[in-house]
Amino acid sequence: MTATPTGRTQTAKQQWAGGLTMFAAVMLMIAGVLDIFRGIMGIARDDVFVATRNYVFQFNLTGWGWFHLILGAIAVIVSLGLFQAALWARIGGVAIASLLIIINFLSLPYYPVWSVVMIAFYGFIIWALCVVQRDTTAGTYGGAPRDA
Repeated sequence: MTATPTGRTQTAKQQWAGGLTMFAAVMLMIAGVLDIFRGIMGIARDDVFVATRNYVFQFNLTGWGWFHLILGAIAVIVSLGLFQAALWARIGGVAIASLLIIINFLSLPYYPVWSVVMIAFYGFIIWALCVVQRDTTAGTYGGAPRDA
């Protein structure tokens, strides 16, 4: 156990939970920024990505760019809330990461390797946000011990 600035002690499990929240916040911020850049590339130049002819989900690449840009910007905003340990940010983080997994799945034929990498990123983010339990007494993640 270690002491916090408020004088409370934290167990290793609570420290791990707080670390997972920070992990999710940082990863969501990075992945959101990368999706913003991917969206800008799709909007600015349609010929950046390989276009496939016989794909079930045929959309204009500029449209995909707007999807990535908007969802990436929302992901960055939600990640800022995660740094504050806000409950709305955890719920929003899971929701936005889920949507971005779907968007990246649908854009697999245009940029397959990067889409798979981003799907894995968002999968880790969802996992990190779902395993952390919020401590209602301290108002943070990994706050005071439950038996205190």
